[in-house]
Amino acid sequence: MEAEQLLASLRGICGDDHVVSDPHALSVYDSDGLRQYRQIPLAAVLPASADQVVAVVRLCARAEVPFVARGAGTGLSGGALPHIGGVVIVLSRLRQIISVDLGEGVVIAEPGVTNLAISAAVGPSHVYPPDPSSQLVCTIGGNVAENAGGAHCFKYGFTTNYVVGLDVVLADGTLVELRRDRPGYDLIGAFVGSEGTLGIAVRIHLRVVPAAESVRTVVAFFDDVAAAADAVSSVIGAAVVPAAVELMDALALQAAEKAVPGGYRLDAGAALLIELDGPLLETAAGLEQLLELCLSGGARDIRVATEVGERQALWATRKAAFPAMTQLSPACYLQDGVVPRSRLADVLEAIGRLSVEFGLAVANVFHAGDGNLHPLVCYDPGVPGESERAFELAGAILRECVARGGSITGEHGVGVDKSAFMSEMFSDDDLDSFARLRCAFDPAGLSNPGKLIPTPRLCGERPGPYQQHPLEQAGLATRF
Repeated sequence: MEAEQLLASLRGICGDDHVVSDPHALSVYDSDGLRQYRQIPLAAVLPASADQVVAVVRLCARAEVPFVARGAGTGLSGGALPHIGGVVIVLSRLRQIISVDLGEGVVIAEPGVTNLAISAAVGPSHVYPPDPSSQLVCTIGGNVAENAGGAHCFKYGFTTNYVVGLDVVLADGTLVELRRDRPGYDLIGAFVGSEGTLGIAVRIHLRVVPAAESVRTVVAFFDDVAAAADAVSSVIGAAVVPAAVELMDALALQAAEKAVPGGYRLDAGAALLIELDGPLLETAAGLEQLLELCLSGGARDIRVATEVGERQALWATRKAAFPAMTQLSPACYLQDGVVPRSRLADVLEAIGRLSVEFGLAVANVFHAGDGNLHPLVCYDPGVPGESERAFELAGAILRECVARGGSITGEHGVGVDKSAFMSEMFSDDDLDSFARLRCAFDPAGLSNPGKLIPTPRLCGERPGPYQQHPLEQAGLATRF
């Protein structure tokens, strides 16, 4: 099918105003939140219903044109990077909360609904626990694709723990229903976190939980990140189960507090933001124990939020940490690795050593409770060689995580950014097994090709923008 014929057919499905083909207008969709990778697609379409998504996917399947689903574009692994000559299916118009059943604790929503809108729809009696930093704008469809976590995932788990049903459009346009409570294989478990490679979720059934009776929020300041990391291990080892444990080093702390003041000390080497929730008596006892543990762990100052506004201010500062770094550096390359909690101090020391070795500052802000690191490599793209050094430094950090029994990603996904590092964790046989599952859903290889798995394997997958190391693929897409 010729390009003009394909565009005409897409307009027939979604309407002229909802098909974008002008190259300048398409720049809006040329990347996700990881702007280091950019690629102009053939077209972007904005369907208004699940039926239109089905029709668009069927058209792409007939024309053998690859497609990429996109939500709010807040992803941080290049998972929504367009394919050359492909179609971006933008799901932002599918933003209806279809039903709310608090008796059953289930919400049914379209993929374009924002994360925060789910909790707003069920509050104040209930909440939706997964809370990525971008929850104000990120969408549930994207959260499902990446298996998003957030600050409270230590106690409450990730997106996969809350998805009880999915209506999925497969790569040939077939609409199927996946449900947790039905016998058979756990296909929802396979789909959540598959990064758009198995199809597109057009209706999502989510579990919500009752809100906690009491919430206690504490920020403790330490001389350095090693002491703060050791304090985390002491807290968890003492059987205190926080709802959230966040750590910011001095660089991240200064950037965040200056951007969104919340009362953090700027002279601290690190800050721990810890939240307890549950029954009133339980959190009161837990707070006393928590304060003792932090003091014995070397905290030089501890502040307890005494009102809702103060608690919200502390969290607003923490969630501003990533965008705030742009005030201190022309550009930042955000990574997402995981290490066991017992190895936090070791890997943070290694990051400091690598920062000196590569001559680039690294800010650390992360979910300390589950060892999910988010190092921000600071660099200036205007300085020759710094972009490449930033990528190499980020890769070295991921290798340090894997060497300590960790993972190359905790919640941001693999996308194109880390597909070259999959072989650091998995053998060729492992990757072939992943590919067999993918081929079962998408034998033609049209659904978000070139992502997650590092090379074309088995079925008819189209080569993606980055099938080799990204630095070896100059010219296929703009990087940095």
